[in-house]
Amino acid sequence: MKILNVNAARRITCATIFVVATVSAASAQDAPPAAPPAASAKRGPRQPPPPKPGVSTPGVKREMTAITPDAVYAIEGTPDWQVITDEAVWVSNGPKNTIHRLDPKTNKVEAAITVARRPCSGLAAGFGSIWVPSCGEKVVSRIDIKTNEVTAVIAATPSQSEGGIAASPEAVWIVTDAKGVLSRIDPATNKVTAEVEVPPNSAGATYGEGLVWITTPDKNLLTGVDPKTNKVTFTVEVGPRPRFVTTGAGSAWTLNQGDGTVSRVDAKTGKLVTNIEAGIPGSGGELAFGNGHVWATAFQIPISEIDPAVNQVVRQWTGAGGDSIRVGHGSVWLSNLREQNLWRISLSGLK
Repeated sequence: MKILNVNAARRITCATIFVVATVSAASAQDAPPAAPPAASAKRGPRQPPPPKPGVSTPGVKREMTAITPDAVYAIEGTPDWQVITDEAVWVSNGPKNTIHRLDPKTNKVEAAITVARRPCSGLAAGFGSIWVPSCGEKVVSRIDIKTNEVTAVIAATPSQSEGGIAASPEAVWIVTDAKGVLSRIDPATNKVTAEVEVPPNSAGATYGEGLVWITTPDKNLLTGVDPKTNKVTFTVEVGPRPRFVTTGAGSAWTLNQGDGTVSRVDAKTGKLVTNIEAGIPGSGGELAFGNGHVWATAFQIPISEIDPAVNQVVRQWTGAGGDSIRVGHGSVWLSNLREQNLWRISLSGLK
């Protein structure tokens, strides 16, 4: 989600657009603001980030302007982290301290739920709930997916704003200390019941292929934790500065901010399979698995589609947009933080 992350409007031509409101703010998944210059220094114009190269494979690149979204949601604040459930798509909104529930049947915002201040570090779904870390109040809020109400606030501090939270069949997991603490939250008691030692400064978290997966950006590591035993199964070196992580096709995948590659690790052996060139280095971004493929997002290159059968980017869209990405309900869901909206794009509409 995991492993993080807003200011111009764009023209959007589409058959059907559903607009709820307009927005402006900053995100947990974007890069932190630069330190102010010294008083004696001359303040020059802010320099744009260097362009991301993307892939050079002929026929792979496309333009975002060629996409016609099925729906466009504009939400007061900034739509950011996402998680998908059977009946809804959930989107965090840090500046407004809310989680928005989107109805994929009507393409409307069903609810805006107030949570602890400054939701950050991903969203997770499990145990009939949405789990929301908060960097402002250093807790995790639990939302009942039937009532859209917060039912518990749990003392568990997200270690990093660009991180992640995971739900396995046994528990909910989040890194809560930069010293290297992965906390296990018991959904029956809404309390932390165990702590697992992982590498210091770990960040992203997800569950899949039977393990909880944790990224450590400054050590270039991916760690697999057995949720049944609370023990580390293996730790493997991947590409530089891995942060976001997803699972699928018998593997764990990391988005490496250092060089813009995506690493594939075999979930059974814990061995690195390959580092896939994606050309999307830098801060922010996210990674997801859906419809049999891996999907990455980054500013300037909002969608990159990786086919596990060939371990290559097979389609890549460049242009404005990007920040968080999920696949479900027959669609790609793309949070466009700087464009202040969220797109729903049918899988059949991506050419």
